[in-house]
Amino acid sequence: MGIDPGTAITGYGVVGYNGSSLQVFDYGAIRTDSKLELPNRLAIIYRDIKQIIIRHNPDHVAIEELFFNKNVKTALAVGHARGVSMLAAVESGLPVFEYTPLQVKLSVVGQGRAVKEQVQYMVKVLLCLKEAPNPDDVADALAVGICHAFNWSGTEALRRNDCFS
Repeated sequence: MGIDPGTAITGYGVVGYNGSSLQVFDYGAIRTDSKLELPNRLAIIYRDIKQIIIRHNPDHVAIEELFFNKNVKTALAVGHARGVSMLAAVESGLPVFEYTPLQVKLSVVGQGRAVKEQVQYMVKVLLCLKEAPNPDDVADALAVGICHAFNWSGTEALRRNDCFS
């Protein structure tokens, strides 16, 4: 399971990888109302992540690391969302793996400075989706899951893409 944490939108994606092809089981966004106090928003994220874990029973949770952000308030809020997401995983008995945005982009697109649209496109192609996932937080979560699948299996690139077979 891949997670792209945020207080307004937390993207998630549940993917599988058998060593030669990827499979997507579920993906979406957990949205919180900006009018809610931060603790209430975090409670929603925590509860929803726990429910997704219960529903899909993933083997691992991969989460995007916080990159340096000039806006300290935003960085702290994202850090809180990361924390409750990690807590939901650990309380469920799942190992948590962290990947930098650079690692994710290198794994999915092949270059670390890829733009959001490139990530969305490659997620669409790699998972054989009809459309690119939106919002980009969802595509990023799927990309984190794909990155972990490739890294966990020891494979750096998908060898075969079954959607064109």
